[in-house]
This record gives sequence, structure tokens and C-alpha cells, in this order.
Amino acid sequence: MKIHREGKKIIFITGTLVFMIVLAMLLLVKEWNVVHYLFVAGLVIFGFMVTAFFRIPRRIFADNPSELISPADGTIVTIEQVFEKNYIKDECMQVSIFMSGTDVHVNRYPCDGTVEYVKFRRGNYFVASYPKSSDLNERTEVGIRLENGKRILIRQVAGVMARRIVCYAKEGEHVRQNQELGFIRFGSRVDLFMPLDFPISVDLQDKVRNAISPIAEIV
Repeated sequence: MKIHREGKKIIFITGTLVFMIVLAMLLLVKEWNVVHYLFVAGLVIFGFMVTAFFRIPRRIFADNPSELISPADGTIVTIEQVFEKNYIKDECMQVSIFMSGTDVHVNRYPCDGTVEYVKFRRGNYFVASYPKSSDLNERTEVGIRLENGKRILIRQVAGVMARRIVCYAKEGEHVRQNQELGFIRFGSRVDLFMPLDFPISVDLQDKVRNAISPIAEIV
């Protein structure tokens, strides 16, 4: 397991604060009781949770150019036909993945292709599992033209706790399946928009993992 570069500064600051608080308690508290020990235990657990949030687990990535692979870890919360107005500009299928605070928050490209569209949109911070959060929350959209000419859109959506969306996509670059797309801090959602004729491979409430779980077949 590795730690994502987006988390190294936060982990350092968190660890420093925990150390300083514990050190101050050791110097100032003459007689420790159960409350003091529980407080310190809580600080240590909090530090481990922050570190775990930025983890990148070792995985054997899927390598299948005929499938869209999940761009995120989490739970499938939406599968529906919608009109995507910004890039695809047509009716398409939307599959949404909700990432809880305990999920791995690295986002990856679901397929090979060329990035044609990148757009950051400011918005609210509603609960990411709320259906309207896809259109109302702060988000980043990445449009990709597949090698067969068809197009998909990946939308990184902020949630209640997610206050920073990191997206590494650049218009014009060629990307590979499972290459890192970005990172979202502290609970969020990723929407995947695809052509109507792509057979969906998941159901509502399915658990998926980035770079491993197939979402749909590319046709």
C-alpha cells in the first residue's frame, strides 16, 4: 500500500498536531484518568483514519479494452437514462458511484481514449448520494473520445465533506485505461455517462472497485 501524494501534507500536519497535543498533555496533566487515555486513543485513531483515507492499495488492474472499468471505489447509486447537455449532448446512460469516507478515493480512467473536454463547475456541497448532487454540487467534468469514435463523460462530484476535487486531465492528451484521473477528498461521487447501446454490467447497490470492476461493455 502507498500513500497518495495529495495526502502527504495533510497527514504530516495531522500527525504534528496529534503529537503536539499529546506532548502538551504529558507536560501539563499531573494525574491521568480514563478520560485522558480515551482522548489520546481518539486522537491516534483519528490520525490513522486520515492516513487510511489517502491510501492506494496494491491491485492487479483489469486490462480489457472492450469494457468500461469502474473509475472509483464505492456503491452504485444511480443507473438511469438522462440527457447530458455539456459534452455528449444527447441521451445517454448515467451510472453513479457513491464513495463513502472509508472507500479508496483515487479516480482512474475507465478506458483508453483522447481527452476532448475538461470543465470545472462551482456549486453546492449536498450529500453526494443525493440524486440532484450530480447537477448542483461542485464538480469537474472530463469528456473522452474512445478509439471507436464514441464519447463518454466522467464527472467528479464533491460531497458534504469533500472540499477539494483534484483532476489531472488535460484536453488533447491520450489516456490509458486505469491511468490516474484524479482524487476527491473526504466522501464524494463519480458519475459515468455513456452511449445508450453500451450494455451495463452492474446493478443498483453493487460494490465496485476502481481499476477492477467492469461497469459496461464498449460496443
